Amino acid sequence: MAAKEQNTRSFVLRVDGDTMDALEMWAADEFRSVNGQLQWIIAEALRRSGRRPRAKRKTNTGANEDKE
Repeated sequence: MAAKEQNTRSFVLRVDGDTMDALEMWAADEFRSVNGQLQWIIAEALRRSGRRPRAKRKTNTGANEDKE
């Protein structure tokens, strides 16, 4: 979910202070911003649960196909 992603949406998330402190430390340990860490956590949870949408890729014909 890097800056290359063009279909991004924003929303407000409220977390308690202790949770935010823990997220900041975790993000720093992983050399990420808190936003990047949250995106990684969400993507990983979606992947593990089998709920992450399948990625699209371009074929030689230029048409998008589901990645297998």
